[in-house]
Formats: sequence, C-alpha cells, structure tokens
Amino acid sequence: MALAPDPSPRWRRPLEAGFWLLLVTLNAVFNSVDAQLGHPQLPAWIPWTWEFSSALLVLALLPAVIAFERRWPIRLDDWPWRVPQHLAASVAFSLVHVGGMVGLRKLAYAMAGRHYDFGPWWLNFGYEYLKDVRSYFLFVAILALYRLWRLRRQGEAKLLAAPDDGPPVEPVERPVRFLVRKLGREFLVNASEIEWLQAAGNYVNLHVRGRDYPLRSTMAGIEARLDPARFLRVHRGYFVNLDHLAEIEPLDTGEARLLLRDGAAIPCSRRYRAALRERFGQPAVAE
Repeated sequence: MALAPDPSPRWRRPLEAGFWLLLVTLNAVFNSVDAQLGHPQLPAWIPWTWEFSSALLVLALLPAVIAFERRWPIRLDDWPWRVPQHLAASVAFSLVHVGGMVGLRKLAYAMAGRHYDFGPWWLNFGYEYLKDVRSYFLFVAILALYRLWRLRRQGEAKLLAAPDDGPPVEPVERPVRFLVRKLGREFLVNASEIEWLQAAGNYVNLHVRGRDYPLRSTMAGIEARLDPARFLRVHRGYFVNLDHLAEIEPLDTGEARLLLRDGAAIPCSRRYRAALRERFGQPAVAE
C-alpha cells in the first residue's frame, strides 16, 4: 500500500513554542493569585513580581533543557546512566534559575524604591531546588511523551527480517524494501522511494515524500544495506539517492550544497565531493 504525501507542518515549531509559553504563563498567573491571596498585606505587584521573575527565567532556560534532553534522552535501556546526568543538569538549571530570578526581583524592588532580601542563600536555595527539580523532570517527561506521540504519528521504519518458515522474499543483507509502521498500520516502502537519509543519534531518518521515518541503525550499519549504484554518502551524516538529485551547487569552501527534487538542501563535504564528481563522470579536481 502506498504512503500518501504528508509534508512536515510548518506550524509545528510555533505551536511547540506556544505550548511552553502558555504552560509557564498560566502556572505563573495561578501562583501569583495564590500568593496574593496568601499575603493580602502586601502590595499586589510584589507576588506577581515573585512569580513572573521565576517564569521569565524558566522560559529563558527551556531551550537548554530541550537541547539537553534531546542529546541525552532517558530511555528504558539506559536510564541508570541518564538519570544522574539529568540530576546534575537540574542543579545547574536551578542555580541559573534562582540566581537570575533573584536578580530580576532586586531590580524590580529597586525600581519601586524597596530592597529585596532573598535570605540565607543555601537554605533558601535548597527550598527552591526542591521545586526546580520537580519542574525540570516534569519538562523532561513532557518532552519524552511528546517524542513518543510524534514517533507514533510520524511512523517508524525497520529492515525486513527473514521469515520464520521458507526462504526470505528478498536478500536481507540488502533489502529493496523497508517496513514502515504508522498509527498501527504497516506499509512497504521501496528503497528507490527514499530520497535521502540523515543520521540522528542512534537512528537514521529515512526521508520519503516529505516525511521522516526513523530506523534504529547507525550510518555505518545502514551503508552496507544500501545499493551503492543508487545511494551515495555525501557527508558524515547524510546519504543521498542520486535518482532524486536535481542540482549540485559548489561552495567557496570546497564543499557543495545538493538540491533535491523535493526542494531539500543536503550538505556535501569536501571529503565526499570527489566521489560525487566521479559518479557523474567528472574528474576529481584538487581543491
């Protein structure tokens, strides 16, 4: 069964940013109202300053948390090593969060002609860290669940395995088709339909008609299974299907930019550019 074209939505990143902004802002609003009701003797701006100084620092730190979680995700097979890494990251997160928050509060108080006193640093930092570590791992959990949801919606690929009985339909060492799972349904994708491949940690993303299908493999592992007459490695992290290559754009650095028929731009490093030239019958030129 053929896969219908499903290009990546352009609104995904704005929607993700909007989610985090809404989550942090609503939390700050609710906490501000709660603090104002709990301290009716204080001017109304003080509880709001407390909470929104914290919220601003959390929003500033979120990109770092997202990048760290993406680089070292917590999985079932490696959580004993990953959790200590994230605990250490949560301490750094809290130190920057508390330090920046206190700085913003001192600035707001000074503008109002008041003095802000955070109190004993290590005692109060311990109290703030207990809140920050919960927030940090809540963010990590949200990111992990979101990744699982995207993978399920996006689908995933795997190599066809040999059947339990009888000869394999095709050589397992170099399959001409890949099995793709999406929303509980399975499809067969011809290797010729794969436009390019990109390394992504422990996975290799197969790009097929605007959609990515992660395959659990390394670039070295997938290279032995690709048809060398059709696929060529052009970068440490990229393979390209030459049937889908539309244009080669030389760069002043000696590298090149490869433009594919689907509009994608793939980098070609100097190391692999000579092989690309030779594939199209052009002699390699000394750079």
